[in-house]
Parts: sequence; structure tokens; C-alpha cells
Amino acid sequence: EVELVESGGGLAQAGGSLKLSCALSGFTLDDYAVAWFRQVPGKEKEDLACISKTDIHYADFVKGRFTISADNDRNMVYLQMNSLKPEDTAVYYCNARRVLSTYWGKGTLVTVSS
Repeated sequence: EVELVESGGGLAQAGGSLKLSCALSGFTLDDYAVAWFRQVPGKEKEDLACISKTDIHYADFVKGRFTISADNDRNMVYLQMNSLKPEDTAVYYCNARRVLSTYWGKGTLVTVSS
């Protein structure tokens, strides 16, 4: 069974950093790409970054601030977020996807204070 569990959210000050973790089970990056999304209430989910066996992609608005990485031995994917801004406040979700399949974690809340 495919499962994703996010952790690492919390309260940060503007200019600070947080590192989110996504624990993967039931699959590996050999099988799925894993992405980080975020969502603010009332808005659609935003695609932030994606990592696969061969590629890494970022949304333009997070380039230079957020870094996605993976530890294949631990079956983990991370999102390092630096220079945080109050507008980064959102629920952050981990997503696993391949053709015709997509799975979501339950999310972790990030709150950035000014």
C-alpha cells in the first residue's frame, strides 16, 4: 500500500528555515515521482517541487529558496525551505505520482510569522 507521511511543519519566523520530511512506504523513487505542494484555505494547491529517479523541477517562485532532496536508503523525501516569508504559510503536502496514479499525504502545517 502506498503511503506518504509528512512531518517537520511548525512555526517559523520570517527569514528563518524549516525542513519538511515525507516518509514513503509501499513504493520508491524508482516507481514514482514525489512532489511537494502547498495549499492555503480557499486556494488551489500549488506545485512547489518534484523529484524523480532522474530529474528535479521547481516552481519558479521557490527557486533559490526551497530545495527538494531524497534519501533513497531511508525512503524519504525532504523539502528544505529557507528565507521563509509570511506568504509561505500553508499546509504542505507530499504527493507521489506516475501515469494514472497519484497519492497524497495528510499534510503538515507551516506558519511563518512576520
